Amino acid sequence: MTVRYEIRHLKHFIAVAEELNFRRAAERLNLAQPALSRSVQQLEGVLGFELLNRTSRQVSLTKPGQIFLQGAYRALSLLEETNEQAQRALKGEAGKLCIGFTDFAITGRLPAILDAFRSAYPDIKLELTHGFTYRQVEDVKEGKLDFGFVTSPIGERELDGITVQKDRLVAVVPSQHPLAARSSIYLKELSEEPFVMGLATGWQHFHLHVQAICLGRGFQPRVIQEAYNSEGIFGFIEANMGVTLHVECVRNYYRKGTTILDLEDVEEQILTEMIWLRGDKTPIQQQFIRFIQQHFSEDKKKSGPDSSDAAVG
Repeated sequence: MTVRYEIRHLKHFIAVAEELNFRRAAERLNLAQPALSRSVQQLEGVLGFELLNRTSRQVSLTKPGQIFLQGAYRALSLLEETNEQAQRALKGEAGKLCIGFTDFAITGRLPAILDAFRSAYPDIKLELTHGFTYRQVEDVKEGKLDFGFVTSPIGERELDGITVQKDRLVAVVPSQHPLAARSSIYLKELSEEPFVMGLATGWQHFHLHVQAICLGRGFQPRVIQEAYNSEGIFGFIEANMGVTLHVECVRNYYRKGTTILDLEDVEEQILTEMIWLRGDKTPIQQQFIRFIQQHFSEDKKKSGPDSSDAAVG
């Protein structure tokens, strides 16, 4: 059935149904009584049945009128709720954000970021997707993701970003490894060790850091096994297949059979950035950027959501 009446008809009917008096209902609505009577009659004509019993002495609801009244209440309530949600979306307080993340981000600060943001804006749904840095960069550029939490640097002029996490490198070795009895080592002590690393096709941003740091200590890692993610890397290390270099937030992740060692001679840091597409942003995207800038930015100089000077991921 096509609805051919308007919201005003519902409001007029509800007023009469609650007052059971056309004069009082008209005064309540600040409307002329004849106009109110015509409005209710129009509604009954569209519906094809009477909503009210009218006599010279009283007005009462018909059985269909009682049922229609409850539906009218629900319809207006839904409209009010929808309007409120739309207003909140306009203010960046409701809606949905699609967010990508790396192993480093989810092991590091991202859980705290998500928890804090959801507490502040419970009506914004966060849709999370794990992805390699290069994949997230493409998805952000194509509009598939609102934000990506990636390993920097990215070097994409189309993207802006905020540094949210800084990690030093650590070594991860099997618990039975001779070095495991120590709390820290020098990186060069791993120069002859077999390495387990993330897939070269997915972890290339991190690999560039590792190769540069190792070459600065006079060697290149001898990779004998690759894994899709950190879980796989640690599994191979537990199996005594080799060692790896990872970021220090790995301490938040415990894997039996592995030992994490500080590197005494490595000061370089691996940065995780939140990236987004440069240009116009929705109110919800702006809200998320402001929230990160205020509470989680590691950048010394914080840039505005629309600034072209924002740190590039």
